[in-house]
Amino acid sequence: MKKNTIRFGIIIGSIAPLFGVMGYYGWKFYPTFSFREFLQALHDQPTLISGLSTVALFANVVLLTIYLNTRRDETAKGIFLITCIYVIASLIIKWLV
Repeated sequence: MKKNTIRFGIIIGSIAPLFGVMGYYGWKFYPTFSFREFLQALHDQPTLISGLSTVALFANVVLLTIYLNTRRDETAKGIFLITCIYVIASLIIKWLV
């Protein structure tokens, strides 16, 4: 797979927020709570979703900046597209929960 494609951007843009979620868990909850307890806390306290989505999407912002600065614009387009989808999904979740 070429490294400057929209498809590659979508793939890494989809994975990066997972690292953001793990970072948020490690920063705020580990070692006091297990990952299962962390997920339960998210379910019980929907206000945590705002902080979680901010940290998770920050991972995509970092990637987007790197790919734009290195002139890999097609990959940056994919990252931007998936970031927009994540933002819309997090807003819908926030409003419904």
